[in-house]
Amino acid sequence: MTLRTFIKAALGLFAAQLLAAQIVFAMGSSSSSETAENPDFAAGKTAIDAQDWNAAITAFTKVAEADPKNADALNYLGFANRKLKNYDAAFDYYNKALAIDPEHKGANEYIGEAYLQTGNLAKAEEHLVKLDAICFFGCPEYTMLKRAVDDYKAKQS
Repeated sequence: MTLRTFIKAALGLFAAQLLAAQIVFAMGSSSSSETAENPDFAAGKTAIDAQDWNAAITAFTKVAEADPKNADALNYLGFANRKLKNYDAAFDYYNKALAIDPEHKGANEYIGEAYLQTGNLAKAEEHLVKLDAICFFGCPEYTMLKRAVDDYKAKQS
């Protein structure tokens, strides 16, 4: 195999993986099996999928009360509150998640989207820069926030 063929194959594989990753709905990164097996966490994700924001808040509040350092639950609490336009609560939960895990991709993406929804492009772009650093080879969270920032800018001009 020549070097050129190898590079083409590697780039093709990378592109396929990137495309597959973008297809996945990226709201967080359930990093522990404990989180994945927690029935309240599972109920919260089901509620998020059903767009039942109040039920999601109830379920993820239970998770966060039992495990205050669960950045994924805090991110989902921020997400559900943002969907209800409870921006102060959303920012509070996103900031708590980021205090625990500053590189939490979902929280960085979603707080960026919340900043756009509240008219703060500069803060959204700060989180886009963070995601660019975190996602060295790109990630769905970066791509989605970049798209949201670009759409926001297009609507402003």
